[in-house]
Amino acid sequence: MSDGDYDYLIKFLALGDSGVGKTSFLYQYTDGKFNSKFITTVGIDFREKRVVYRSNGPDGISGRGQRIHLQLWDTAGQERFRSLTTAFFRDAMGFLLLFDLTNEQSFLNIRNWMSQLQTHAYCENPDVVLCGNKSDLEEQRVVKEEDAKELAEKHGIPYFETSAANGANVSKAIETLLDLIMKRMERNRGQANALC
Repeated sequence: MSDGDYDYLIKFLALGDSGVGKTSFLYQYTDGKFNSKFITTVGIDFREKRVVYRSNGPDGISGRGQRIHLQLWDTAGQERFRSLTTAFFRDAMGFLLLFDLTNEQSFLNIRNWMSQLQTHAYCENPDVVLCGNKSDLEEQRVVKEEDAKELAEKHGIPYFETSAANGANVSKAIETLLDLIMKRMERNRGQANALC
């Protein structure tokens, strides 16, 4: 696909504490590679990928493929960049909320991130997918799967255990978020703000 050759431009924002693996997660999705040497993101950065989205109709039959240009915005997790990253919330159509399965504080801080989203996102109930990252580090794990699932259920959002290192569930999490966005836009077609 050439530069303007797409049906939709979709912007996702990756959020979570510093060090949870947001940059590695996005790099794994766009390039299929893992680099353990990433330095901390300063401010904001983004990666891009083109995909074809096929929705299933009520009859289960797949519709015409929509050409999607995904912009995946990578935010700095440190508190000192919070005012900069919250400015990007309004432009994002969906959110990947990551925590580190080996860091309990990053999991506890998910509540704060959800609160930030409800305050700064395009609407009070944005599309979010929760990802417990670093699932490959099973022996260092401190966050129980049941606790993460319970938190996701409380907020009414999907949950995936992911690994930027080996790629486990990375594509599935992003595809789930894309599906939520496309279905929301379809439901709200013709309304002033198709995302709320």
